[in-house]
Amino acid sequence: MQDLAELVDFLADKQLKLTTAESCTCGLMASLLGDVPGCGQVLDSGFVVYSPEAKQGLLQVSPGTIEKYGLTSEEVASEMALGALQASVADIAVANTGVADDSEEDAGGTQCYAYALKDGERRVCISETVKFEGSRVEIRKQAARHGLDQLPGKYRQLIQRLESES
Repeated sequence: MQDLAELVDFLADKQLKLTTAESCTCGLMASLLGDVPGCGQVLDSGFVVYSPEAKQGLLQVSPGTIEKYGLTSEEVASEMALGALQASVADIAVANTGVADDSEEDAGGTQCYAYALKDGERRVCISETVKFEGSRVEIRKQAARHGLDQLPGKYRQLIQRLESES
């Protein structure tokens, strides 16, 4: 998706409200959407949950999941996305957790994403891990843009998963 206005139009056409759950990107996804006229019709909320305590307290991420898989994991991202759906009136969520600098546990640029969709009481979630190169700022910008750019395709995958589980 080249233009974020196209994403806003896509979400509006599908009558979707979006919530973001952001760790490494620190709210950049929601901020990027906020620059687009008309975003208010599709952007419900944005959670910035940088610390493990914020992930647990605001989005109900399990301490056991963090301990078992680490903060930079698709499992944590999935719980973040599902928690954001639970804590909002949104229909679709994108979550990001990762590292922008090299750490003792993970290589810099490693970003984990989860995309979750709710349909009534049903919830489906998919996840992926992507590696970006560059400075801390460049990695965070790439990570935020990637999370948004993937939404239409991930939405289609989530719909397919809902249909296959019916």
